[in-house]
Amino acid sequence: MSTAAAAPARPGQVLADLLPASRVRDVALVVGGAVLTGLAAQIAVPVPGTPVPVTGQTFAALLVGTALGAGRGFLSLALYALAGVAGVPWFAEGGSGVAAPSFGYVIGLVLAATAVGALARRGADRSPWRTAGAMLLGEAIIYAVGVPYLAFAAGMSASAAIAAGLTPFLVGDALKAALAMGLLPAAWKLAGRR
Repeated sequence: MSTAAAAPARPGQVLADLLPASRVRDVALVVGGAVLTGLAAQIAVPVPGTPVPVTGQTFAALLVGTALGAGRGFLSLALYALAGVAGVPWFAEGGSGVAAPSFGYVIGLVLAATAVGALARRGADRSPWRTAGAMLLGEAIIYAVGVPYLAFAAGMSASAAIAAGLTPFLVGDALKAALAMGLLPAAWKLAGRR
């Protein structure tokens, strides 16, 4: 009985690279990642005292960046952002445009997806602890852009923006990182078996 496993993934690969290469694949992955993020943004729970809801969009954007790599992750989240600015109602709670105080988080998603995609190319999505580190870095990037934008757009002080746009979300972000810790390394493990 043969127990031969599939060849291990090459260094520098992300999960999307395990699919047969083509332009059609890349376009489908970019569009699919944008749509996934838009759908996940509709999972929104309002948080009292803040104009920023808890959503699934952060988790989706970080998964898209990690699975697609920096280039395709950037394109996917840029498409998500540009379509939302153009009027597609797929930002949190069906929103669109740049007027919302939470738009800074959307800009942060683009940067974070790119960063975690670059880390994934270096193997950051292959072990639980490295995955957690990549996800937490991505979330930090999102907050580094989103919280100052919130302060500016809503006329808040820095401390008020931190209280409204960061502090209420830390526990949920830790849970999202924990979920990714199990999900991404497990996907690699499954991909290594046929």
